[in-house]
Amino acid sequence: MELKDQVRELRLRGRSPKQIARELGVSPSVVAPLVRAIAAETAETGEPEVVGCWVNVGWSEGLTVDPARGWADEKPDAGTGGMVSVLLARRHTWDRMTVCGYLADVYCLGVKNSLGPDVLDDRDLRRFREFFFSDYAGWQEAPVELARDLVFGSIDYARTLGFEPEEAFKPAADLLGTWEGNSAITFGRDGKPFYAQHPQDDPGKVLRTLRRTLSDDEFDYLILDQ
Repeated sequence: MELKDQVRELRLRGRSPKQIARELGVSPSVVAPLVRAIAAETAETGEPEVVGCWVNVGWSEGLTVDPARGWADEKPDAGTGGMVSVLLARRHTWDRMTVCGYLADVYCLGVKNSLGPDVLDDRDLRRFREFFFSDYAGWQEAPVELARDLVFGSIDYARTLGFEPEEAFKPAADLLGTWEGNSAITFGRDGKPFYAQHPQDDPGKVLRTLRRTLSDDEFDYLILDQ
């Protein structure tokens, strides 16, 4: 972990610059400019500081991502089937975080579910993170820019196919910050809409919606045996 990230973490725990310097074994003159820089980051955006942002490994499976962004996937062959989960935490108070989770079908339907905002302490956040990603092969840290592109970008893509995000997304949307559009990600499975039925879906309704804008050879689908 870089020194600035260590300072950020200790600052979020309520440590003073002198305490941080003592814990890290560096001079206060080294810590002070880092503390000012971290404070400036929050002031520039007008948004609470990002405490942590995570995405499941395998998030990029089937997607095309602009390599200039440098968004690496630690396990691109994890077999997620286009279902991507994003967890974001921003500072609420010195010892608590505002947390939201998002589940996105990046091949077709966009955001299927959202959780939060909830206010958690560090221990509860760690426990929730383990639960939130329990259906995946693991999770990895991610920049908030990737989170925005995955969540808002998948919504924009789904809207071109006729789908809107679930109502639960509205109270969770603000935590992601401002979205300016033009995602660096090409959605769909290898660029083509692909619908895979999941529990609670109405597959007939989904297929009717797709067929309003696309011909049958312009999308693929997988329906569960009834």
